[in-house]
Amino acid sequence: MPFAIREADADDWPGIWPIIRDVVTEQQTFPYDPAMSEPEARRQWLVPAPARVVVAAEGDRVLGTANMYANRPGPGSHVASGSLMVSRDARGRGVGRALAADLIAWARRMSFAAIQFNAVVETNVHAIRLYESLGFVTLGVAPGAFRHPVEGRVGLRIMWLEL
Repeated sequence: MPFAIREADADDWPGIWPIIRDVVTEQQTFPYDPAMSEPEARRQWLVPAPARVVVAAEGDRVLGTANMYANRPGPGSHVASGSLMVSRDARGRGVGRALAADLIAWARRMSFAAIQFNAVVETNVHAIRLYESLGFVTLGVAPGAFRHPVEGRVGLRIMWLEL
């Protein structure tokens, strides 16, 4: 069965939380506290409108999720940002690409001037390749800004897509 990208609703949280918990506790791709509680994760992930949260779903099963929002308030609010997470067993199926394409389409519909990803872990080569294939460029790298559990201190990229 093919998956679809759709707006997330309250009933999706039980499918979103295990993805966030797994990604965060792996400590390899997201600079989130691995000890974050479920209520903290829910507050951080389920951003209120005009921001947006979506899921990639195969029937009732959540394969991945993304949130999207203005990167900064006030004078920075013309630049979008967001985060994407894919369940371990759905990786390699195009879920991340579909979520990223949806985020880009949303940012264009909302008349953002660009998208900025603030902290793409340098060793997350799959995400970097995906974002570059969609037109993102790396503006810079904060060296050693992420403590990877295997690689030690690695860089965090700031990635940018002009819309």
